Amino acid sequence: MKFAGVGAIGTIAHYATLVFLVQLFDANAVFASSAGAVTGATVNYFLNFHYTFRSSKKHSETLWKFFSIAAVGFLLNGVMMALLTGPFDLYYLFAQVIATGSVLIWNFFGNRIWTFKQGAMENGSESG
Repeated sequence: MKFAGVGAIGTIAHYATLVFLVQLFDANAVFASSAGAVTGATVNYFLNFHYTFRSSKKHSETLWKFFSIAAVGFLLNGVMMALLTGPFDLYYLFAQVIATGSVLIWNFFGNRIWTFKQGAMENGSESG
């Protein structure tokens, strides 16, 4: 639930950046959306690092891992949307809900298992 809440905050940051740049600076929507995606991912990283996973790892280790997971999530979303709206002919919003859910699962487990994983000695547990 923490991961989903952080994701919602990141999504809000993404859309706030998008709307701010388009409405106040008449920025190109593609540029503004790209800036929003970077903003949202950055918000997600820091909130996940400190709040969701309470990581004690160094940013030099986790930052590149987080954005590697995010890049795969972006690709997964694109492929799923292409398949679900193309060959499977699903309504685009329904397809997006499915893709978003899949990316959320990928991002959660990718970050939990790889990016922010704590060793047994680091977190004080025997199971790690």
